[in-house]
Amino acid sequence: MRILMIEDDAETADYLRKGLGESGHVADHAATGPDGLSMALAGTYDALIVDRMLPGLDGLTLIKSLREQKVPTPVLILSALGQVNDRVRGLKAGGDDYLIKPFAFSELLARLEALARRGGAEDAVATRLMIADLEMDLLARTVRRGGRKIDLQPREFRLLEYLMRHAGHVVTRTMLLEGVWDYHFDPQTNVIDVHISRLRGKIDKGHAAPLLHTVRGAGYSLRAPS
Repeated sequence: MRILMIEDDAETADYLRKGLGESGHVADHAATGPDGLSMALAGTYDALIVDRMLPGLDGLTLIKSLREQKVPTPVLILSALGQVNDRVRGLKAGGDDYLIKPFAFSELLARLEALARRGGAEDAVATRLMIADLEMDLLARTVRRGGRKIDLQPREFRLLEYLMRHAGHVVTRTMLLEGVWDYHFDPQTNVIDVHISRLRGKIDKGHAAPLLHTVRGAGYSLRAPS
């Protein structure tokens, strides 16, 4: 899944990003209400994690604004406010679930997965990515090309998901470092080249038409054969 965390507490955000990344998900982060609203409107996310108390724009107002603009993305509200009235207000504002701080990461992950499954066929479409004959099931965490199952390591899965979500576009080294490895600096290693090489061998080997291309001097692009 691709998840947007809207959380102003840096320690909580780092904890969530690490846990979600280790679970094979891609997590973007916004530290303020206005930034979170802008990213939620501009991006395609499978779920949002929204703290109630945010600078600039509180979580409930943010969620109401998303619903008014017909954004259907499931929202899990995080809050230290745990009274019944607090939870009711969160759900009435447009939240789909409500988790009280402090929380166990395993419960948060289970609730996110339940939200992704909710809604039947509509959600099933949202949790599958396809490029030509390459298919990724984000819930079952499986990848197939031409009907043949491809076994990927967790980081390879995240890398392929990122590339598939940006299919047809050039993805730069910086984008991959931030979106897949959560690095906000260049470690000056060949980690990306190694993973791209392994991924290319798994998804393109044995197929006449390659999908993963190197764009010299720019980055990489996953695209269907012309």
